[in-house]
Amino acid sequence: MQRSIKLLVIATIIHFLFSPISAFADDILQQSETAMEKAVNYFYNTVSTKGGYLWFYSEDLSYREGEGKATETQIWVQPPGTPAVGSAYLRAYERTGCKKCLEAAKAAADALVWGQLESGGWDYKIDFDPKGSKRWYYRRNKDKEKTKKQRNYSVFDDNNTQSAMRFLMAVHKVTGNEKYKSAIDYGLKLMLKSQFDKGAWPQVYPLPSKGYSRWYTFNDNAMNDCINVMLDAYKMYGNQEYIESVKRGGDFIIKSQLPVPQAGWAQQYNYDMKPVPARWFEPAAVNGSVTPRNIKTLIKLYLETGEDKYIRPIPAAIDWLERSKLEDKKWARFYELGTNKPIYVNMDREVVYEFINIRPGYSWMGNYASSAISLYQKVKSMGREKYLEQSRKPMTDQEKKSRLANLQGRVKEIIENQDDQGRWIKEERIYCSDFISNLNRLSEYISLARDINSNR
Repeated sequence: MQRSIKLLVIATIIHFLFSPISAFADDILQQSETAMEKAVNYFYNTVSTKGGYLWFYSEDLSYREGEGKATETQIWVQPPGTPAVGSAYLRAYERTGCKKCLEAAKAAADALVWGQLESGGWDYKIDFDPKGSKRWYYRRNKDKEKTKKQRNYSVFDDNNTQSAMRFLMAVHKVTGNEKYKSAIDYGLKLMLKSQFDKGAWPQVYPLPSKGYSRWYTFNDNAMNDCINVMLDAYKMYGNQEYIESVKRGGDFIIKSQLPVPQAGWAQQYNYDMKPVPARWFEPAAVNGSVTPRNIKTLIKLYLETGEDKYIRPIPAAIDWLERSKLEDKKWARFYELGTNKPIYVNMDREVVYEFINIRPGYSWMGNYASSAISLYQKVKSMGREKYLEQSRKPMTDQEKKSRLANLQGRVKEIIENQDDQGRWIKEERIYCSDFISNLNRLSEYISLARDINSNR
């Protein structure tokens, strides 16, 4: 009996993969379209503030947070805030043609344009309250004299300014609207101006007179995300300055690699290229989280430019990572310079070797490096040309069906968990990260199912 059931299940899967989309999948397609429409209508019409978003909301929207508590007039830039939600809308529009998604994406872009700072980028949040907004010196106010209390720091920390720039470029590519291009050009001038001669970027710009934010910064992917912005800009606009900026960024990664036997990277460096501490719980150290991200960026630059210099530093870095691995395929975030011992910081602000009384709410260890090591091995074994050829190949019908089959269970779960208003509630909260993830899956499923249907 059990054998018969197994055979039936296998036969069903084979039938799904090797035949046109089933009536059952057709039904899921219709439900997915309805679920996406409900979700977008609710999130755009009810949740958004002037087209922008925070991180999460209470069910009745009376309580709101970004990285900290927010008011009804505030939105967040840092992901999963406004650029991240806007990107999900835009992706859904490109996949499905949903006009409401495009409208919502443009509204998010408009909110970011409104909140662009005079320095060229974005702070963590934007406030639309007439009184509250006076705390910032915006680009649209640059004809007015700046007061000493007004904030004008463009933030590269946590993919802040970078996510806004990449989203605006994507919206401009789709719409061709010059108001977005104006904001992009202004932001790209900041990207070029804030890049040090050695190729690095700081955590914020203009440079503070003191503190770690003025140093060359890899922490929280700051420099890697800056390189991604300039690479996107070069691909879209072809300006030679942008690719030169990309290459200078890559050259800095090469120059800042620490010597063997600890051939990784630190979170930040001073102007003498020495690893330096940041916050009280972030000591100067070789970093098990930064190193794999730099490996991925170097691989990307190698693939984009074909220049071997970007891939040559990687074997020594991987050798250090392999020797520094903890149990359960994990790495420590910090390794002591010289001894290579994993180090942590306790609540007494002491650097220690044991994971006892450690400062909470921080990623002290994780499976940071596995994907970077696997990517390098794949690129190295296949070779650049073959890897690029394979990565650029469109999906075959068979691959589309397989992907659709893999998505179906998750999509059904998304539909079942959506309430009548189009919300996904978790722990009595509405999370932007859940909306982004669910919208991405629904729009991908709809796109694949429609494509397969059209080839019946």
